[in-house]
Amino acid sequence: MAHDVHIHEKSKEEFELSRRRSNEDMRNQLTMFAMMIFFTLVSFTTVLAGFDKNFIKPIILLLAGVQVILQLYYFMHMKHKGHELPAFFMYTGMLIAFLTVLAMVSIVWW
Repeated sequence: MAHDVHIHEKSKEEFELSRRRSNEDMRNQLTMFAMMIFFTLVSFTTVLAGFDKNFIKPIILLLAGVQVILQLYYFMHMKHKGHELPAFFMYTGMLIAFLTVLAMVSIVWW
């Protein structure tokens, strides 16, 4: 019945634990956000500095890949429990996409 709903009140220890976890999550997200801004600034700086294109492209691709992984884990909460199966499917899709692009580039260039 609707009136039989049990409301669980947190104890002081449970409240403190959830508060610490929340603070830790917020600190991690702010740290990752600062890292993303730094990676973006490094990318822009390499382009504006006038480095060789053969140097710039791998650097930007590497930083973009790192940003994708960090965003998945920290902003999309893929590091939490229960996200193993979606993570598996996403990474499998990324691997298949990478292998497909690699195969097409190989066919065209060689």
